Amino acid sequence: NEERLRQIVALRKDAPHLKILLSIGGWGSGRFSEMADNTAFRESFAKNCQRVVKEFDLDGIDIDWEYPTADYAEISASPRDTENYTLLMRDIRRAIGDDKLLTQAAVATAEYIDFKAIDPYMSFTNVMSYDMGNPPYLNSGLYRSENVDQICTHEAILAHIDSGVPRHKLVMGLPFYGRGIEGFPRPKDLTKVHLTEGYIAKWDDVAKVPYLTDADGNLIYGYENLESLAIKCEYI
Repeated sequence: NEERLRQIVALRKDAPHLKILLSIGGWGSGRFSEMADNTAFRESFAKNCQRVVKEFDLDGIDIDWEYPTADYAEISASPRDTENYTLLMRDIRRAIGDDKLLTQAAVATAEYIDFKAIDPYMSFTNVMSYDMGNPPYLNSGLYRSENVDQICTHEAILAHIDSGVPRHKLVMGLPFYGRGIEGFPRPKDLTKVHLTEGYIAKWDDVAKVPYLTDADGNLIYGYENLESLAIKCEYI
């Protein structure tokens, strides 16, 4: 959406400090595997990143390949993806230059990427410390409680540090939304979720996030409020 991108870049007129990147990929966005596995394709992709950065006066590129070597988003995958991902980051860095940002989205568990190998090329890593659970589990608990599914935010950050991401290159994702059971109307104003008629607002004092239950006590919506976001900012 070139027109939208130009409108976003134009925001710098009022806020010169803004850093604007183009994020490429997302859940279900495929063909990364074939591109990264071929030197000519990979270099062509990197050159195109350079073109877009220059044409739209961007501050850099963000890569959101979900995820190298994994095909559960119904995209192509190969055992060579992790190694090729490192080559891809190298080629993009060479193309856009050292003065531009190169960032990535990384799954909470810190899998699929050789973080130590790509570190010389990366500006920072955006940890997807959200979408970590659907009801009856929380979306983004800070610490592990009985309402946390496979991983919490604190564990996600430690996993990336253990995998070789320098702390100063970590960005901890904060969700400004909630995840509910099928059919639950997603509220547009998180400050009013606790007023949702027919449900009970509760606070998980271990995970440090709010949630709603039905009359039977079943967790049906996990979200964030001002208190939980403030706690996460203090954690950062």
